[in-house]
Amino acid sequence: MKLYKVTGKDGVACNGGKGKWNLPKGGQPGEWMPPIEKKLIPCENGYHLCRFEDLLGWLNAEIYEAEGRGDMVGCEDKVVYREARLMKKIEPWDERTARLFAADCAEHVLPIFEKTFPNDDRPRKAIQAARAAAGDAAWAAVWAAEEKWQLEKLAECLGL
Repeated sequence: MKLYKVTGKDGVACNGGKGKWNLPKGGQPGEWMPPIEKKLIPCENGYHLCRFEDLLGWLNAEIYEAEGRGDMVGCEDKVVYREARLMKKIEPWDERTARLFAADCAEHVLPIFEKTFPNDDRPRKAIQAARAAAGDAAWAAVWAAEEKWQLEKLAECLGL
């Protein structure tokens, strides 16, 4: 099973995590993170990784292919390992592709919004702004799109 780790910029933990991950260097995986000695508990203890189908819920600045070893606890939107390391950075994912992905997702559900609110052009303008500049307005619409379509589009953006 291919696993991923989503981090903030430069491997800094995000989404409630703490610390910084050991980054891959020179085409080699990052060093293994120190083993977790406490009981593995999702959202409390352990290295949290995600499967491809979990990525939408965790998107942030950087995405890495990751590897876990040792004890593992699975849950609905992640897996938690006693040890983990980052294998390689998913290079196509950056601020630009994140913005475009958000705009694509928002555009996908725009007809639903416009059918209900035909005189409200704010979402359409937000999508245009996201495509043209660093606007984040389209992100709010990402989570309203169909999950299957989002995953297919994400795979396309990441070249998977």
